[in-house]
Amino acid sequence: MSNYRPVSLLTSFSKISETVMQRRILKHITNYNILSTEQYGFRLGLKTHNATYKLITEILNYMSNKPIAGGIFCDLEKAFDCVNHDILLSKLKFYGVSDKDLQLYQSYLGNRYCRTAIYHDNKNSNKASNWAKVRHGVPQGSILGPLLFLLYINDLSKIINKTLTPTIFADDISISFSLTCFRQSFAHLQERKTEIFTAYGIVSCC
Repeated sequence: MSNYRPVSLLTSFSKISETVMQRRILKHITNYNILSTEQYGFRLGLKTHNATYKLITEILNYMSNKPIAGGIFCDLEKAFDCVNHDILLSKLKFYGVSDKDLQLYQSYLGNRYCRTAIYHDNKNSNKASNWAKVRHGVPQGSILGPLLFLLYINDLSKIINKTLTPTIFADDISISFSLTCFRQSFAHLQERKTEIFTAYGIVSCC
């Protein structure tokens, strides 16, 4: 059961509302160049091959200049489900979303409930769990969810960039590095990994 994810079933009105919200905030972050250049996921004109090319180029550069090239490749487990609403709202405010617009996103994230339902051809066999309040995460299957997730982890690349080189595609993170000593490289990488993921609550929230 741990591999299953809640998927939002949107009404037509909700799809229209989210489309308007998504276009407005996308225009804002585009005008102010907010999204990290290391992020390739859910972005117009950028595909997986762009991220792959950048990663391979970085590795080849390291190999040509240093004796050891290494990397860590992470898929953040249940990443969309682990988004802390308070942190996300504070980041939206930092990026210039304020007043009624911020209240709109607060309303969008809050007071959501989900449940599991199993339906059969025989209606008497249908089963459904109790409703449970959604305390973390952005709605999966929604129009606005992916963009909100990108904003949530947008400053992740700045933390990594202090000493390492990240390539990010949505919740898939590739970190390349080069040091002369393998043991030193591995120890440094472990230290940075713990610092980065703990800062985002990814280690402990789910």
